[in-house]
Amino acid sequence: MANPLDTDAGSELFGSYEAELKLVQADLNQKLDQITELSGEPRKSAVRLAERTLDEANELLGQMRIEKQNIPSATRSKINQRFRNYETDIDAQKRKLKTLADDRKALFGNRYSDNPEGQDQQLEQRQQLLSGTERLDRSSQRLRESQRIANETEGIGRDTLADLQIQRETIQHTRMNLLESEGYVDKSVKTLRGMARR
Repeated sequence: MANPLDTDAGSELFGSYEAELKLVQADLNQKLDQITELSGEPRKSAVRLAERTLDEANELLGQMRIEKQNIPSATRSKINQRFRNYETDIDAQKRKLKTLADDRKALFGNRYSDNPEGQDQQLEQRQQLLSGTERLDRSSQRLRESQRIANETEGIGRDTLADLQIQRETIQHTRMNLLESEGYVDKSVKTLRGMARR
């Protein structure tokens, strides 16, 4: 029978991140294709959505980077190659998104051509603020989830300690009963010896 420790212990979680990343990449490719067909406000909205999806892809890459360290070195070389391919793909998508986002005429139309400097700067600052707020919201959600998991873990720890305390008391009680029984056995042996001498 194979030792369960010989299997790819970390590859299951890595695989789930990988499957999720593939879905996110497909979604990002679809969003990038849609951006090319849009202009003005719809295009700006599509760029923002694609940026959020790209952030999600980068977060998944980060999780995969951490998880691949838990994979046995015998299989890690194949995982590393796949990981590098994903990094290359995400970089290409990032460059494509940057090119689409930098196409000012398609993004804003001709209405900003008279004074592009001031308008572009305001819009860029607004986009940065919105992007920062969204990142902060996502970080807050992750923090709340981490807090929930910590509370659950603390509760499990408390329950385990309570169970251990009960088991300790049971063992001590059993030990005292054994010692008491041993005393009775000793007395019985002495009584039997005394009776045998008579």
